Formats: sequence, structure tokens, C-alpha cells
Amino acid sequence: MKILHTSDWHLGQYFMMKTREAEHLAFLNWLLEVVKKESIEAVIVAGDIFDSASPPSYARKLYSDFIVRLQKSLCRHLIIVSGNHDSVAVLNESKDLLQVLNVSVLAGLSDDLNEHIIALLDENNKQKALVCALPFLRAQDVMSSEQGMSAEQKQMNLQQGIHNAYQKIYELAKSQSTQTKLPIIATGHLTAVGCSVSESVRDIYIGTLTAFPASLFPDFDYIALGHLHRAQKVQKSEYIRYSGSPIALSFDESKQQKKINVIEFDENSPLTVNEIIIPNFQNMQVISGDLESVIEQLQQLKQKLNGESAWIEVKLQQAFYLSDVHGVLSEQVEDSAIEILKISSPKVNENNQWQDNEKSTLDNLTPMDLFEHRLQIEDGYSEQQKQQLTDLFAEVCSEVEHKS
Repeated sequence: MKILHTSDWHLGQYFMMKTREAEHLAFLNWLLEVVKKESIEAVIVAGDIFDSASPPSYARKLYSDFIVRLQKSLCRHLIIVSGNHDSVAVLNESKDLLQVLNVSVLAGLSDDLNEHIIALLDENNKQKALVCALPFLRAQDVMSSEQGMSAEQKQMNLQQGIHNAYQKIYELAKSQSTQTKLPIIATGHLTAVGCSVSESVRDIYIGTLTAFPASLFPDFDYIALGHLHRAQKVQKSEYIRYSGSPIALSFDESKQQKKINVIEFDENSPLTVNEIIIPNFQNMQVISGDLESVIEQLQQLKQKLNGESAWIEVKLQQAFYLSDVHGVLSEQVEDSAIEILKISSPKVNENNQWQDNEKSTLDNLTPMDLFEHRLQIEDGYSEQQKQQLTDLFAEVCSEVEHKS
């Protein structure tokens, strides 16, 4: 049997007022071809299907169209678990309907963990593996907080609560296994100890849990993780992995090779994991140096790309008023498909002294940057309300960009 592990699609994301619709469509088209070519029998999406709790209509259509088109392949199972960006209500809207298509949606932790155990069957309806499909586990799902509890105690309780959830579902799966050596696979959406995090990853257990120790996972045959956008092994384990996001969601991810994982096993051979590199659907680059060097790099890039699109972040190592250099740099990419989306430079203070720690002005701030800055100075909203307002503003920006 072959199982494909992917995660962190973030459908509906906009990037500095740029829609990602074309990239996501290209990725999903490519993914369907891989499913057919590799004869994939099950697909696991380990959270963050959407970028916000209220995804735009085109993002929902990408999601539903993928599920419909997947039915035309040999894939018999699609397992979708929610991430911290996903809305439980949105994913559950079509849960019962999708179940008819062998699509299992696990958008929140059920009181009955048996509902999270999915049996993967072959063409003869014989069990080939069990998947313990756990979504993003919120603190209230796995622990109770007592008044006067210290931050350290909360952290330990949360880690123990997550461990207990995985241990219980592992023991349930072992008891349901019809074969002695039936592979048991788990999903998760969290940060594991010792892994690399990018700028676009949002903290999910703020103030209570920085990372979950891999040693607290039970002895699953494979753990398909989501949340971190870099494809990587956890503690060098072949069988605990992040697939990473399919596209670069921030400039610091632009140099990463995006991947999916294919898990393969049969009765006569042990489980193996193979990585497949995802094509780059949008050129994104960071250019740094002094002004002269940046201009030279932009000219070289124009010749190299020869009309192809590219999104650029410029990091000037000299101190400038950004309003002065914005026009200069824009002239360098005229009559090309290169777009400079972000410029940063050390600022000049009123005494004309360099202040290397100050980076941003209105010239390089996005609408989302301004909104988040304005929201931070408001005292009348809870953190949950601020997050809801941020998600709603992101949806509006995305819809505006899409319609334009």
C-alpha cells in the first residue's frame, strides 16, 4: 500500500496583497498526477487546509474540486485533519456528505477516540493499516487549568495531556488491529522539539508549550505531522516527519525545497518513506546588499528570467529613507514581470544617526502589517477576538485582491 502525506496547504492565503490561487491550483493539479502515477491508495492532509477560519469562496472551491477529481483515481481514502488555522465548523460543514466518498474529516477532538481511528482497506476490503487521525489539539481538549497554576505547570500538564491522547488512541488501535503486524499511523498538528520554524508559522500554544518532545509519542509506525512549513524529520527519525507546505508562504521559505512524503509497505517488506520534490510554481527571491549591488542583481535577474514572473524582497544593507530608494529600484524592473513586494533598510533618525534595529516604514508595510499594528494598541479586545479580527481582515484583503 502507498500513502501520501501532505499538509499546510493554506488555501486562500494572500501574500503581501498577492493571491496564491494560481499556485495552489497548479499544486493540486500536480498532486493529482502524482496520485495517479504512483498508484497512491490513501492521502493524508495533516492540517491547515485553509489559511483562515473564514476562507474565501475560491479557496473552498479548490478544496471541493480536488476531492471530486480524486474520485477518478485509484485512491480509496482521503483523510483530512484540522490545523490551528482551520475552522472546525467550516470543515465539518460537508463532513457527512464527504464520508460517502470515503473522505474522513476530523476537524475537532471527539469524546470517543474510536471515531479518530480510520481503517485503510485494499480492493478486497482487507485491513492494510490503521490511521489514528488526530487534529490540532487545543489546550481545552486535553487539559484543565486550575487557578494559581504556574506557566511551567501548565506547560507540563499540556504536554502530558497531548501524550495521554496519543497513548490512548494508540492502545485503542492496537486492540482493533486484525493482524499482529498491521501498521499503525498517526497524524498530528503541532511543533515538535528540535525542528526548524519559518516566519509564516503561527505559534499555536502561546505561553504554554513551545514544542512537544518526540519521545512522548507512542511507538507508531509513522507519524504524519503538519504545522511546520519545512519538510523535515523529527529528531532524525525516518518515521516522524513533517511534509511541509507545498508552496513558500514567506520569503524566508523561498530557498526551501518543498516536498510530499510517500509511505509504502506490504506484508513482505517493512515500511519505507520516499520524498517527492514539488515543482516551484512561483519564483520568490530575497536580494540583499548595498544599493549598487542590489541594482546589479536585479539586472542580472531580469536577463535570467527572460520575462518570467518573480516576487522579490530587497534587504538593503545601507541606511536610506525608503521613499528615496523605492522609485530607483522600481525603475530597475520596469518592462519585466519582476515585482518588488518588500523593501527593508536601516532607518535614519532625526539626528541622522543609523538605527539598524528599525526596519519598517509605511513604504514597505502591507495593509495587514498596518492592521496588526493598529490592533496591538487596542486594550479592549481579548487575544481570541484579536485573532478573529485578523482572520476576517485577511479574508477581506484576499477577496479584494482576487476580484481585482
